[in-house]
Amino acid sequence: MTDWDRVRRLMGEDGLSRLASAHVAVVGLGSGGGFVALSLAMSGVGRFTLVDPDELEAVNLTRHVADSRYLGQNKAEAVADLIRHRNPDAKLTVIKEDILKHPEALDGVDLLIVGVDGEGTKYRLNELCLARNLPALYAGVYARGEGGDVCVIKPYDGPCYACWAAELRDGMGDQTGEELDYGLIQENGALKGEPALWVHVTRVASAQADLAIGYLLGDSRPTPPANTLVMANAPLEIIAGQTTPAHSGVWVDIARDPHCLVCGDRLRMADEAMSLDDLADMMFSAPPDDQAHDTDTAARRLEDE
Repeated sequence: MTDWDRVRRLMGEDGLSRLASAHVAVVGLGSGGGFVALSLAMSGVGRFTLVDPDELEAVNLTRHVADSRYLGQNKAEAVADLIRHRNPDAKLTVIKEDILKHPEALDGVDLLIVGVDGEGTKYRLNELCLARNLPALYAGVYARGEGGDVCVIKPYDGPCYACWAAELRDGMGDQTGEELDYGLIQENGALKGEPALWVHVTRVASAQADLAIGYLLGDSRPTPPANTLVMANAPLEIIAGQTTPAHSGVWVDIARDPHCLVCGDRLRMADEAMSLDDLADMMFSAPPDDQAHDTDTAARRLEDE
C-alpha cells in the first residue's frame, strides 16, 4: 500500500483529498505524456483516462517511463500498469484508439494533458475542450532538447489553442511587444524536430505536471504569472536579440484573439461553423518567409514516443 504521509504533509489533507478526487485525461502517452501521467499519480491524482493507439517500441526505451518489460504493449496500458504499482487506488480507463474516435472520453474530465504531436489532432482536441469548457495543458520540446514550452489553455479565459499557435507561429511577443523567436516551422505549422535526451524531455514534462497540480489544487497554489512558460535547457534565443541562459526561462502571456476562427466572439455570437480543413488552410497558408525566423533553433511539440 502506498504511504502518502509526505505528500499529505506538503499539501495538507484537503489538498491530497482534492487530488485524489481529480479526473485527468492524458492523450498521448509518449515520452512527455507518460512522464506526466506517472508523476501526477505519484502526487496523489486519483483518476485517469489514458489514450494512445501506439505500442512501445525499442526506439522508445531511451525516452519513456516504461522499460523493456512492456515492449510490444500498448503505451497507455503500459503506463496504466506503472501507475497501479505507485498508486494502486487510482481509477484507470485505458483507450487504445485515437481519441477522435472516443470524444465522449473527455466528458466529466477536470483537466486534459495533451501529449500528441500532430497539429490536426491538437486542433480537434481544442474544439472538444471548448465544447466542454475543459482546461488543457500543452507542452513541447525543442530540437536537440535546447528548450521547450508549456502553455495553459482555459476556454474563453485567454487564448484557445488556435489563438496560441497562430500567435507563436507569427513570431509575436508578450505584453512588452518584444518579438519571440521560436525557430524553424514547417509548412503545416508544426515545429520541426530533432532528437532530445530524456533529461531534457522530462524537464519540460515536469513543468507541465507541476502546473497541472497547481491547477487542480486551485487557490492553495500560487497563480502562474502568464499562460506560457518557455524554458531554456541551453543558452537559447527566446526573445529575438536576447539570449536566455541555460536552466532558466521566460513567462509569456499570449492573448486571446477575438477574431479567432475557432473561439472568436463573432463566431460564438453567430453560432457559425467552420470545418477544420478550412481552418487549417487559412492558418497555414502564409508564405514561407512569414513562417521562419532568424535563429537556427528548430523546435517541436512533444513526440509521441
